[in-house]
Amino acid sequence: MAEQKTWVIIGAGMLGMTLALRLSQKGYKVTIYESAEKVGGLTSSWKMDGVVWDRFYHVILMSDLNTRKILKEIGLENDLRWVETKTGFYSDGKLYSMSNLVEFFKFPPINLIDKFRLGLTIFAASKIKNWQRLENIPVADWLTKWSGKRVFEKIWLPLLKAKLGDNYKNTSAAFIWSTIQRMYAARKSGLKKEMFGYVTGGYEKINNRFAEHLAKIGINIQYNSKVKSIKKTSFGKMEVTTENSTQIFDEVISTLSSRESVKIVEGLTNAEIYQHNNIKYLGVICPSILLKKSISPYYVTNITDNWPPFTGIIEMTALIDNNEIKGNHLVYLPKYVNPDDELFDKPEKELRNIFLGSLYKMYPNVSEEDLLFWGVSKARIVFALPTINYSKNVPGVTTSLGNYYIINSAQIINGTLNVNETIQVAENKLKEILNNHG
Repeated sequence: MAEQKTWVIIGAGMLGMTLALRLSQKGYKVTIYESAEKVGGLTSSWKMDGVVWDRFYHVILMSDLNTRKILKEIGLENDLRWVETKTGFYSDGKLYSMSNLVEFFKFPPINLIDKFRLGLTIFAASKIKNWQRLENIPVADWLTKWSGKRVFEKIWLPLLKAKLGDNYKNTSAAFIWSTIQRMYAARKSGLKKEMFGYVTGGYEKINNRFAEHLAKIGINIQYNSKVKSIKKTSFGKMEVTTENSTQIFDEVISTLSSRESVKIVEGLTNAEIYQHNNIKYLGVICPSILLKKSISPYYVTNITDNWPPFTGIIEMTALIDNNEIKGNHLVYLPKYVNPDDELFDKPEKELRNIFLGSLYKMYPNVSEEDLLFWGVSKARIVFALPTINYSKNVPGVTTSLGNYYIINSAQIINGTLNVNETIQVAENKLKEILNNHG
């Protein structure tokens, strides 16, 4: 009987919590094992100088229908706030606004013909429906063909390097397609304006409410429970061992990274293990700083100069009301790097000098006197690189064990990594599993 079947989800991020919610709604008994002391994963929050906000930056778009549906289900729909935001570009040591067509045409670093080709590239990408054909084209080749060599080297290459490092050489054009599609959808549903959203209280409130909702419908969340091993019993069930206990379940879904998911389980084939281990991930080093004053009016400042260490600048308080953080100003300085990058091992004092030194150089009106908080969040495994022909090589959710499944963000094959896409993967892949159950 379906009601009696027991499922365990490994990981209580947004993906794991969505899976648990949907399984419970189908009448299954669900347990979640979470290694941390609270839910959230990459959407978790922390305390900065007495205020609580997200460790990594997140934004909700009007087109993020999966996220909005979850918010409605857990009773937070009315806590969504929509704001028209602005975009900046830092190029050749100067800061430019790039928030509308007039500003785009005034943008000095590229000439009028280049601007036309850049605009045409974005428009063309927004109209492409068959993204699969872009998967076997390197992103650099596709962008150079559409935008021209000058625009590629002046605009696209610095942005690709900032986000991907040298991995851009092996990344498919589907990466830029999915990035443009998401931003284009945001503008379309925002009446051509860049309307971004957030929930008052941030993901701290979302995660807490989601966990409360799951507990209320009978889902058992086991915190501080890192899964050590999983193996199939002689009678076909799954034995899951954590640091605290060993329990038997009918079905197991791991939402951990592909490498971790195959590492903790016994009995997979060598081919399966190789396929999961072959997925290349990028990590992130993301300093958060609280300042007494704003640095710019831009939510996102893209950087085309090579010298700053960060990928871009996210001024969160250009989106959220700064009363959310006691009237201060929150800025993120993310840098995307390979999981083995030496920056992960540098002491915090050194990271502080590298990141803040560059920020003060870019914004001479900001100094150490304006700084209220500095902290660094790091994650070695964040998103899977969409390499050439990625969707043909990404492993499926089922495994040879039959009742052990792997669902994670590596299965986002035609979108960029964000909460909305993560929820979509949970919804789609769970349907796939349950349909195969009959």
